[in-house]
Amino acid sequence: MSTIELTSSQKTILRALVDLYTQEETAIKGEEIAEEVDRNPGTIRNQMQSLKALQLVEGVPGPKGGYKPTTNAYEALEIEQMDQPASVPIVLNGEPVEDANVQDVNLSSVFHPDLCRAEIGVRGSVNDFHEGDQVSVGPTPISKLRIDGTVDGKDDANNVVIIKIDKMIAPAEDPEH
Repeated sequence: MSTIELTSSQKTILRALVDLYTQEETAIKGEEIAEEVDRNPGTIRNQMQSLKALQLVEGVPGPKGGYKPTTNAYEALEIEQMDQPASVPIVLNGEPVEDANVQDVNLSSVFHPDLCRAEIGVRGSVNDFHEGDQVSVGPTPISKLRIDGTVDGKDDANNVVIIKIDKMIAPAEDPEH
């Protein structure tokens, strides 16, 4: 399948749809998406037409209707559709973030100890993350890595939170066993 080039606006809207759909497992109304991405419902309707044409979204008619992402939507956003995604928790200012899950961690600048940053790909909304917030990510399923840091910025279109790393903890294998 060829990759579909989406505008950042389409990506933001599609990702919001996927996240809401993942949480609610029912068709999502345009107004709900508009609220999530802070845009006008008319803008959402127009964007949905183009996303339907790209076969990334299907419209569900009727009072309970709205929009549903197609499997292509997940591919377009490069989200693996896992039956049971491993849960990698995020703690924000001491409180677990219930409706978010870490999708990936990208260590962007490990060679500069003073500038050590991690890009945390989040499945769920990044609206609650603000610069200066304390964040703890992990433990990850396999390496049990945990990263503690401070929010340094975010990329809403790609659901990425950038954190300045204060501490990374990966429990060493016990050499006795």
